[in-house]
Amino acid sequence: MKCKVSESLVSFFKRETVLCIAVLLALLSMLINPPSPAYLSYIDWDTLAMLFSLMAVMKGFQKAGLFLWLGNRLLRRTDTSRKMLFALVFLPFFFSMCITNDVSLITFVPFALIVLRMAGQERLVVPLVVLQTVAANLGSMLTPMGNPQNLYLYTKSGMSFGALVGLMFPYALLAAVCLAVLIVLCGSVPVHCDSVESHLAGPRTLTVYAAGFALCLLGIFDVLPPVIILAITAVFLIFADRGVLASVDYSLLGTFVAFFVFIGNLGGVEWFRSFLASILEGHVVLVSVLASQVISNVPAALLLSGFTTDWQGLLIGCNLGGLGTLIASMASLISYKMVVREHPEQRHTYLVWFTLCNFGMLALLLIVGQLF
Repeated sequence: MKCKVSESLVSFFKRETVLCIAVLLALLSMLINPPSPAYLSYIDWDTLAMLFSLMAVMKGFQKAGLFLWLGNRLLRRTDTSRKMLFALVFLPFFFSMCITNDVSLITFVPFALIVLRMAGQERLVVPLVVLQTVAANLGSMLTPMGNPQNLYLYTKSGMSFGALVGLMFPYALLAAVCLAVLIVLCGSVPVHCDSVESHLAGPRTLTVYAAGFALCLLGIFDVLPPVIILAITAVFLIFADRGVLASVDYSLLGTFVAFFVFIGNLGGVEWFRSFLASILEGHVVLVSVLASQVISNVPAALLLSGFTTDWQGLLIGCNLGGLGTLIASMASLISYKMVVREHPEQRHTYLVWFTLCNFGMLALLLIVGQLF
């Protein structure tokens, strides 16, 4: 019995490593500042409300089969491996701007693996999935709803939608150009792509989730309070689709809460606050990138936001910081696990391709960023 419990705990830690570390840090910080009603003020409730609502709506669209249906429609026009790569790489690039980087990878990496098998192009598994992962992480940086750290920093900073898009557009554009060049370098051969089996829900279901997405946009543009949007979304799902409600990534929400507590408690420690603020002074982008390599970019954004008000530097650094190591963006682990599960013999090859592509792209974007 004890052995099974231990195995379950180890399995949970491996599956939810970031959540476990965040909770541990929050508990340790309570030794500095014991729990009190003040903890409620640490938490950014608007960010949590918007994050929950967006995740629920995107899970609804995913369940409805919309993304696979659109991917199928696009692939019908491909007759060469190069066109196929363009379609499969830029699907997550553009979709991640609205459905988040992790959802786009969960949707389009399995889709891509099936397409490659049907087209007889499994030799392209590693370069394709690496490029899809980079595409999802970089495409998502263009909008507030593209990834969790953007949504958090957008809400906390009070930055306008246009200002965030304008700030990140040059990086997204350069990323798109680089991805296109890398695809061209992969060469091209004739292929025949059959449609992947997919089922699109009826107009009523799609209309409901489209209305949910429009509701989320009203929160992003400050038309409606995020808490009201959360309430409407939750009540609707309780009565209409509890499966979607259950599939929301609550571990991510828990991670946010734990880091809010940790940061709030550390914020009251003067020497730590002064130390971190001094490191960030004039080096926010670089510190954000480096921190992301170790703790991933979402926790890095949460941690560093408590000690600087350079929101532009945090947005650039934490978004670019998603490139680099395998854990720099937790979304990258999604595609890695999928490739290893389907093609375990490609594990080391994938890591080599991933590391070279990510650090190469990171260096290029950081260098070009100095010109802006």
